[in-house]
Formats: sequence, C-alpha cells, structure tokens
Amino acid sequence: MTTHHVLVDYENVQPKNLAALKGDQRDCGFQIIVFVGANQTRLPRDLVLEMQSFGSDAQYIEITGSGKNALDFHIAYYLGKLAKSGSDDQFHVVSKDTGFDPLIRHLKENGIQVARRKGLFEIPWLRANEADSVDDQLQRVVRNFDMQGKSRPRKVRTLRTTINNLFGKSLTEEQLDTLVNGLRNLNYIAIEGERIKYKP
Repeated sequence: MTTHHVLVDYENVQPKNLAALKGDQRDCGFQIIVFVGANQTRLPRDLVLEMQSFGSDAQYIEITGSGKNALDFHIAYYLGKLAKSGSDDQFHVVSKDTGFDPLIRHLKENGIQVARRKGLFEIPWLRANEADSVDDQLQRVVRNFDMQGKSRPRKVRTLRTTINNLFGKSLTEEQLDTLVNGLRNLNYIAIEGERIKYKP
C-alpha cells in the first residue's frame, strides 16, 4: 500500500482542515508530521483534535532552537530519513518556501516521489475526479476550498477557474455552471455581482 507522507512547515503554512487526509484514503494511507517552530507556543484546538484522530499516523516535531532555516533543516532531515529509492511512498512537503526545491529536485533524480505543495489542497490525491457524480464533485470542491482558508477565490471568474483546475481543466462551461449553482444551493457561497461570499 502506498503511503503519502505529509510534512507540514507550520511556520510557513497553517492548514485549516486535515480531515480530508483521513476521509479519502481508499488504497493508500497518510502519515502526517507537523513541524512547529520554537516561537509557536499555541496551536489551534481544531488542529490538535484532528491530529489526535490520526493516532500513530500523526506527530508533531517541535523545533527547540531558533535560527535561520532551523525548521527547514529539520524537515530536510526527516525527509531524508523516511525516503527510500524505489519505494512506492510519496512525499509532500507543505510549504511556500522555495528553498526546498533544490533538495526536492535532487531526491527526484534519485527515484524519490516527492513534491513541494503550497497547501494540502495541492496534493493530487485530494483533487477532484471528473468521473465522480455531481454530489461527489461538490464535496471535493468544498473540501478543497475549506483547506485553502483565506486563499479561497473571491471573484466568480477566479472561482470558476479554480474549480476547473481541480478537474485538470477538463470541464465545460455547462459543468462549471452546475458546480457553481450547486455551491449556492448548498448555501456554501453567495454571489453578489462578481464577488463571492462564503457562508459559515
């Protein structure tokens, strides 16, 4: 079974929803490591509870020292420790820090399946499947947007582009209309002119 190792740079990215990793495992599993900086003394209650629900498949690594790139070096160490050439395991470094990219290129050249993601919503396994029913597609769109938090699209045009990207840019205008209207019918969004408002 393929295991997806998710290494979160919590100084750089604060995921809003880890539940998507637990609820969509199918024929793979997720192991989550959240790297917490020395100055991050409090974590959101929801994150803590979601991490607990993963049991032994989730852990925190607290950085005890402070210094430039201290947390990044810890991630690099654990990534190297876990990665094995030829393994089916996949690694997702969740960070906006481009400093990881040379290491990731090197690991790829050595047969490691690894990529840097700007957020959990960029993990391909969590992206929408065009073969799903409309209800399934809507659930995946909502799940993806929930993980984006404040980065969710705020204009109708951007909303449609983002949804289409989730499906590999394969949707017709009619399919996009159906999904946008579905989000409205779910009371997930309200459209005011060209602007999107998200409902609680």
